[in-house]
Amino acid sequence: MSVEELLRDLAPRVLGTLVRRHGRFEACEDAVQEAMLDASVQWPRDGAPDNPRGWLVTVASRRLVDELRSEQARRRREEGVAREPPAPEVPDSDDTLALLFMCCHPSLTPASQVALTLRAVGGLTTAEIAAAFLVPEATMAQRISRAKASLRDARFALPPAAERGERLRAVLHVLYLIFNEGYTATSGPDLLRVDLTREAIRLTRQLRRLLPEDGEVAGLLALMLLNDARRPARVRADGGIVPLAEQDRSRWNREAIAEGVALVSDALATKPVGPYQVQAAIAAVHAEAPSAGETDWPQVLALYAILERLSPGPMVTLNRAVALAMVRGPQAGLALLDTLDALAGHYRLDAVRGHLLEMAGDEVAAREAYARASRGTTSLPERRYLEERLARLLTT
Repeated sequence: MSVEELLRDLAPRVLGTLVRRHGRFEACEDAVQEAMLDASVQWPRDGAPDNPRGWLVTVASRRLVDELRSEQARRRREEGVAREPPAPEVPDSDDTLALLFMCCHPSLTPASQVALTLRAVGGLTTAEIAAAFLVPEATMAQRISRAKASLRDARFALPPAAERGERLRAVLHVLYLIFNEGYTATSGPDLLRVDLTREAIRLTRQLRRLLPEDGEVAGLLALMLLNDARRPARVRADGGIVPLAEQDRSRWNREAIAEGVALVSDALATKPVGPYQVQAAIAAVHAEAPSAGETDWPQVLALYAILERLSPGPMVTLNRAVALAMVRGPQAGLALLDTLDALAGHYRLDAVRGHLLEMAGDEVAAREAYARASRGTTSLPERRYLEERLARLLTT
């Protein structure tokens, strides 16, 4: 593991430890960032310490205490913090999960909950989060800063049972977004960010251990495992995208597929049905098909209809249009796309439209749609893929 990967993995754990000991989320995050900067300079030169997490906690704690001592108006409180004996260590998972729930504090708006958790726990940059929310980077920076300030005096602990349901919905959404950013990066030269998918799966496993009876936690973990199982076959050696229909299914991780199928099957059979379970069921249909041609598209279409009732949204409808085209023909899918005014101008709508137009044999319109989509994406692998589809049509 590289120093960069190690630091990304340790950051939320170290931040969780400091917030548990000292409170003051914003000050703790500043101290952790300074410690991470020191480590990024020293460790490549001198080698990582035997206990890298302990090193980061120690350095960040010293920075935090120095900062507290420098604030004259709070000297008495800060001197008390400085004299505090070290808090007893608890497993990393406890701190990270408590940090996760803290970032989803009810005093924050849902958008701020997601943004702050992506920053503090997921390790995404402000620019990446802004791209996910389709807002300017400066706007997102202000939102995150305000969220951190709002948590200055918040209690660092897992929420009581009475509040857990509402907070859990925000936590699951955050983990879903972290995974998706790793599964298909919104920008940059690489399609995959394995550090993010790995972190999302790790945190969701911890959440399942905490809440083993929750069907949606199981559904989200199943969805992640089933999608991540295809990772070895999703990218060519040159970094190009391999679409699902063309992937070498022998390279899929069958162990992850088996675990994901078992999780979602049990959840659907024993728990109230939720959106993550239905998404996992769709992923399971694809994962269990021996080949692209043997995919049970009628079942996929039926599942998307259920998902649209449980969690309506333009992206769900966009995916249902693909399934509809596979069952009833491309014209049926294109007709459904025409209803998606909410996605007008979005590159994903243009990309799907291009695919369905190509299926329908309208190569001129397909080329125009692919060209619009390639101009709209900030992901270099996606742009290359769309340009390849366009080039293939130009040579036929």
